[in-house]
Amino acid sequence: MLENWNKPQRPEETELEERLKAAREKLARQQMKIKEHGLPVLVLFEGWGTAGKGSVLGKIIRNIDPRFFKVAAMDIPTEEEKRKPFLYRYFVKIPEKGKFMFLDSGWMDEVTQDCLKGKLKERDYKTKIESIKRFERQLTDNGYLVMKFFFQISQKEQKKRIDALKKDKNTSWRVSEKDDWQNKNYEKCLEVFDRYLNDTNAPADPWYVIDAKNKKWAELQVLEALTSGIDTALKNSEMAVPLLQNVFPLEKIEKLSEVSLEKSIPEEEYRKELRELQQKLGELHNKLYRKKVPVIIGYEGWDAAGKGGNIKRLTEALDPRGFEVHPIASPEPHEKARHYLWRFWNRLPKTGHIAIFDRTWYGRVMVERLEGFCSENEWQRAYNEINEFEKELSDWGAVIVKFWVQIDKDTQLARFTDRQNTPEKQWKITEEDWRNRKKWDQYELAVNEMLQKTNTSYAPWHILESNDKKYARIKALKIVIEAIEEALR
Repeated sequence: MLENWNKPQRPEETELEERLKAAREKLARQQMKIKEHGLPVLVLFEGWGTAGKGSVLGKIIRNIDPRFFKVAAMDIPTEEEKRKPFLYRYFVKIPEKGKFMFLDSGWMDEVTQDCLKGKLKERDYKTKIESIKRFERQLTDNGYLVMKFFFQISQKEQKKRIDALKKDKNTSWRVSEKDDWQNKNYEKCLEVFDRYLNDTNAPADPWYVIDAKNKKWAELQVLEALTSGIDTALKNSEMAVPLLQNVFPLEKIEKLSEVSLEKSIPEEEYRKELRELQQKLGELHNKLYRKKVPVIIGYEGWDAAGKGGNIKRLTEALDPRGFEVHPIASPEPHEKARHYLWRFWNRLPKTGHIAIFDRTWYGRVMVERLEGFCSENEWQRAYNEINEFEKELSDWGAVIVKFWVQIDKDTQLARFTDRQNTPEKQWKITEEDWRNRKKWDQYELAVNEMLQKTNTSYAPWHILESNDKKYARIKALKIVIEAIEEALR
């Protein structure tokens, strides 16, 4: 894109000023439409050092109510951020509906810098590019406007700006070693930047190359592209998004009706195995921390199936400083205002730690689907989006264990009745539980489809036969231990 870039024709000063005034006023008006329509706008500024990204960004946001935007300068990842997946620090920055988020540098800068420093092998580069393309596509599919600007200047112009900044003691600090290195290795950088822009240019979120030699002209280019993008996004907001074919390896899994629930374990054997398995899991937890392997365990299942008791037996074996249990309820307003996976990205563990989810991102294709909390197009897309999310976690090196806790309808009724008739257990039963029970058959269909479409080789489902809760607990411990041992080999 850069090597074959046709520099746009800069207008005469009078026309430039007129167009600037019109574009600024248009953006000021559009912010109310963005709020009314709930359109989230993510704007990424990338480009050469000293190309004027910060200066233009400062001018752009003057046209927006400060309550409607945030700005983040994405520096080198911190040690804490390095212990999370590559895209974590960007996904958690995505804006709420009706608001802007401006990023001064982002995932392009991180990837290209690693390439230029020789930190990324070709295979790793391609993996990150695929992650980025999925990330950006997921945002646009879920109603985000993603605008990506690259500020382009020549080697000569960059050198001129670097020298001018260095001459003044009040501005010399603004020139970094990175800027100097870029200028001295301009052609090498140009090649890496050009490849990245070509690899991540997509119809739904194209790159806009900005001629940044003149600040006013650069501002006008950004404003006109941004306001045009907002117009298009507002017009397309009600359009259905095409469903993508699954490209991830799926494993065959039995339907719930085919699962035998007669399995049980004698009390004495249960106590002996529980003690031995918990001791083994505790030892593995220490190894996980030492080798910096993250573990993500997700629980789904019928109400009263025994998820809580199952989780309790797992956590009893773990160092409390190295795990966290996330009980997932209905999303809070600030969570509903973002991509549905945002609240799970926010809860991912650090390397060496364990995150246990009591209910998961699969709510999208179960309760949200059946209760009408999302459109059919949205839950149909979610199977692929979830497979992509879990692939990102797997590529990061996480152990992923997913449990469906299975019971039959009669067992659920007996447990509901016991909870209702036992004062100290009544908090466990709600009217919603009884309502969900009436939709058992619909939920079973949805669960079967979920299992079939998301049982990948890198994040498989495990069905826990839980008519006998003790049997299910022992089976879960064995599965978790086996998965961790496999990762530590």
